[in-house]
Amino acid sequence: MSETRGKSLVEPLLSPLSADEKRAMQAAAELSLEFRASLEMMPARPDLRPDDLLPRFATPLPETGESAEAVIRRLAADAVPGLHAHAAPRFFGYVCGGSMPVGTAADFLVSAWGQNSASAKESPSVAVIEQTLCRWCLELLNLPPDCGVGVVTGGTVANAQAIIAARDALLARQGWDVGEQGLFQAPDIPVLVGSDAHSAPIAGLRYAGFGQQRAQRVETDAEGRICLDALDRAVKTCVSPPLVILQAGQINTGAFDPFAQAISMVHAAGGWVHVDGAFGLWLHAVPELRHRLAGVDAADSWAVDLHKWLNAPYDAGLCIVRDRADLVRAMTARGAYLPELEETWEPSDSTLELSRRARGVPSYAIIRHLGADGVREMVARHCALAEYLARQLDGIAGLNVVNTVVSNQVAIACDGDDETTRVLRHVQANGKVYPSHGVWRGQQIIRVSIINFATDRADIDLLVQELVDALNAR
Repeated sequence: MSETRGKSLVEPLLSPLSADEKRAMQAAAELSLEFRASLEMMPARPDLRPDDLLPRFATPLPETGESAEAVIRRLAADAVPGLHAHAAPRFFGYVCGGSMPVGTAADFLVSAWGQNSASAKESPSVAVIEQTLCRWCLELLNLPPDCGVGVVTGGTVANAQAIIAARDALLARQGWDVGEQGLFQAPDIPVLVGSDAHSAPIAGLRYAGFGQQRAQRVETDAEGRICLDALDRAVKTCVSPPLVILQAGQINTGAFDPFAQAISMVHAAGGWVHVDGAFGLWLHAVPELRHRLAGVDAADSWAVDLHKWLNAPYDAGLCIVRDRADLVRAMTARGAYLPELEETWEPSDSTLELSRRARGVPSYAIIRHLGADGVREMVARHCALAEYLARQLDGIAGLNVVNTVVSNQVAIACDGDDETTRVLRHVQANGKVYPSHGVWRGQQIIRVSIINFATDRADIDLLVQELVDALNAR
C-alpha cells in the first residue's frame, strides 16, 4: 500500500498530464484553429437550432466516462453546427467583437494557468497584468489616470457596479452608510435616464435596488440623444442630488448624448453622472473622433466593454469610477483571512467577484499586439466603413438609412415593416452575412454593427449585395 501511495504522490509531479490529457489539449488547439480558419466559408448563422441540438447534448447522465480526447473531439463535432459565426468579419449583429486571435491565444494560457485572480498575493502576475491593462485603457480612452477600475464580465456588470458605487456615494453625502444601514428608510436618490437607454444600465438600476420603473425617463431627440431642456427640467424637480445615466453610443443609431452641457448641469445640482459607453466610449480614444463625445471625461463613472471594440474574447469589460475610493467602498468584500497589501491594489476590491478567472490577460495581449495606434486605427476604420455603407445604400430605392451615422451603427429600413422583416429574414437565411433585427422609433429596422477587427470594404460590399438581392427576391 505504501508503494502505491508513493507513486500517486510522485508521478503527478513528474508528469502532471496523462497521454490522453495531452492529446485532448492538442485536439482542442487543433480544432480551434480549424474553426477559425473556416469562418470565411461557414454560414454566418447556425445550421442547427436548439431543438435540433437536443439529441446531441441532452442525453441521460453518463454512468461511465470517456477519454478526454474523445470528449473534446465529440464536443466540437456536435457543437459547431449550432454556433453563430460571431468571430467572422461578415457578422454584423448585436455589436459583437471578433475575439482577436492573439487574445484568443492568451485566453488559452489563462485557462491553462488556472489562476484565481482575486488576490495580488496569490496571483501576482495576473494582478500586475490587469493593473497595467487598466492604466493603458484609461490612457487610451482619455479618462483621468487615477480612476478606480474593475475588470468585469462586460457592460451589464460594469453598469451595475458603477450604479452601486454611485448609490453608496450619493447616500454617503446625505449621511447614510449603506454598508452599515442598508437601504430600508434610506434617503431618496432621484434617478434620471434617457428614454432610449440600453437595457444594461436599466438592469443595473434593478440590481442596485432602485427598481427600473422608478427611474424618470427623460425625452430624447430623433437620434436617441437626451434633450438638454428636458434634462434641465427634470433636474430642477429633484429634491436631492440625482443619479443621471447618459449614453455613449445608442444601440440603434450610435449617437452620443451632449455630455459637456448635461454633465455640467447635473454636477451643478450635486449629482452623479454615469456613462454607459459599452462600445461608443472607444471613439474617445481616436483624436479625430473625440469631439463627438466632447465632455464625456467629466463624468463620475463609465462602463465599457473590452469584448466589443477591443475584440477581446468573451467575457471582458471595465467598470471605471473617477474616485477609486467610491468604487472600493462599494465593492470590497475583504475577509480577515485575506492579506493586506501596501504595495499594490487588490483586483477583488474593484469587482463584485472574489474568485474569478484572469479575464484581463487577453485584453492586455491585444493592446500589446496592436499598440495604441492599432486600436485607434481599428475604431476609426470601422466608423469609416459605417459611413461607406451608408453611402453605398444611398439612392437604392427601398433601402433607407434612418440614422445619422456617427459611429459604427447603421440602421436600415425598407418600405414598410413587413418588407423590412422579409428582407432581413432572407439575408439571414442566406447566411453569407448576418445583420440583426431592431426597432427604432416604432419601426422595424435592419441593424448593422461594424466592429469585427477583420471587417473590410469587401465585406461591406457583400452585405450591400445581399440586401439588394433580398430586396429584389419575391
